[in-house]
Amino acid sequence: MGFTVSTRILVSDPLAEEGLEILRREYEVDVLTDLKEDELVRKIGDYDALLVRSGTEVTAKVIEAGKKLRFIGRAGAGVDNIDMDTATRRGIIVANAPEGNTLAATEHTMAMMLSLARNIPQANASLKSREWKRSKFMGVELNEKTLGIVGLGRIGREVAKRASALGMHLVGYDPFITRDKAAQIGVEAVSLEELFRVSDVITVHTPLIKETKHVINEKTISTMKDNVRIINCARGGIIDEKALYEAVKSGKVAGAALDVFEEEPPLNSPLLELDTVITTPHLGASTVEAQQNVAVSIAKQCITVLTGGSARYIVNAPIVPADQQETVEPYAILAEKMGRFLTQLVEGRTEKVELVFGGDLSKLGNNSRFITRMALKGLLDPILQVPVNIVNAEYIAGERGIAFSETTTRESGGFKNLLTLKIKTDRMEETMSGTVFMKGRSRIVAIGGYTMDMIPEGYVIISRHLDKPGVIGRASTILGKGDVNIAGMQVGRINPGEEAIMVLNVDSEVSSEMMDEIRSMPGIYTAKFAKISDKLI
Repeated sequence: MGFTVSTRILVSDPLAEEGLEILRREYEVDVLTDLKEDELVRKIGDYDALLVRSGTEVTAKVIEAGKKLRFIGRAGAGVDNIDMDTATRRGIIVANAPEGNTLAATEHTMAMMLSLARNIPQANASLKSREWKRSKFMGVELNEKTLGIVGLGRIGREVAKRASALGMHLVGYDPFITRDKAAQIGVEAVSLEELFRVSDVITVHTPLIKETKHVINEKTISTMKDNVRIINCARGGIIDEKALYEAVKSGKVAGAALDVFEEEPPLNSPLLELDTVITTPHLGASTVEAQQNVAVSIAKQCITVLTGGSARYIVNAPIVPADQQETVEPYAILAEKMGRFLTQLVEGRTEKVELVFGGDLSKLGNNSRFITRMALKGLLDPILQVPVNIVNAEYIAGERGIAFSETTTRESGGFKNLLTLKIKTDRMEETMSGTVFMKGRSRIVAIGGYTMDMIPEGYVIISRHLDKPGVIGRASTILGKGDVNIAGMQVGRINPGEEAIMVLNVDSEVSSEMMDEIRSMPGIYTAKFAKISDKLI
């Protein structure tokens, strides 16, 4: 294909030459690194595509100035440095290269695990200090040891393959991997509590979110085997470093291998003082091959988009066709919120998801797929490291063994349209229904058979309790003592004096200690806190 002068690409962070070479075969490419925001704003108007790594902040101001921009590519996984809302509103495709670092991070994890087992860094340092102390560095074999893998995404699964070749017994925890899917890669799916209890070595491969922050802490370490070994090549903050320090120092934990830290660089961390803690300076993705892979991946996606195709790893939602926007978009937004809400209510591994389109929604035909994918996005996005969107939601669900289906019915419970989301896990089933009224006003109208009129926004507490006087009042008192304001309340029951449901919209997050206090109240069967969005509107 010939050189196209009219189409220009700006590369504003260092990119491997293999990727640049692919781009230069087709288009005019300028590599201008270390640009300040104002400099980038002045230049970006001449370019059709912008390729970055983590160094460039692609702000709303930059995107608005990019009048010709059609594509923004991130050579790597994270897209925190790109203003996604502005790019989506402008119709600019944003894509990343999430798989390019997978094998690099996997191999680094294996190197850390083997080094930890055989004290290789310590022995190397000792011998280079002209010491010969063989007995000091007695190691352990990994053969027949139990490896606990927290998170069975791409990297977790690749680690499992290699650990299996070492003769290790594999257990894993991931709420979005079914038991059958885990078994296919040789991993026994267990609860997180069981994993901590039985593992000789524990490695974490999850994103850092509310649910995973300090998942390894003083309490969970106390449930582990004596002489357990712990590895973190994922995200700093998954491990409570103070608790780990105390556990290593006391001998409860035989050793740890850390590539990431809560604060980087961790120059003041007491963990650096411990001989049995192996550390590396965030090298998980630092291989020549990984940098080549992400560069080639994003270059190819850029060319595909500029020639009218679709990128493989789009991380923002494409625009809904104009003739369907009025109906589809409000229900797609509602579906995402329902999925986000339900994933925080259910327990166990999600196995099946079903969307039921009632009333006039049953006439959507293929356009219902957009709504289904947004429901899957809401379901998966809060707990996965991989960006989930309407392009890859079905693929990611299928990859994790989650079945999903659509059903249509003219029945709509008295509403013009009714969207129902059903989730089945290996421990329970839950159902939620919602509708959209005039001017896009969405409501949750039923949860688990209980009718209500709930705004799906902000922070929510939902409980099932015995229908008797005083239960709701005591819960409100607990929240009041904790300075948590109740913005709205919904209650429902089927038969007086039996089980009832309470849904509270609150103005702020509720601490785990406060939720534990509510759960301990007489008459409360279950109580969950969920975050649907940042605030109530």
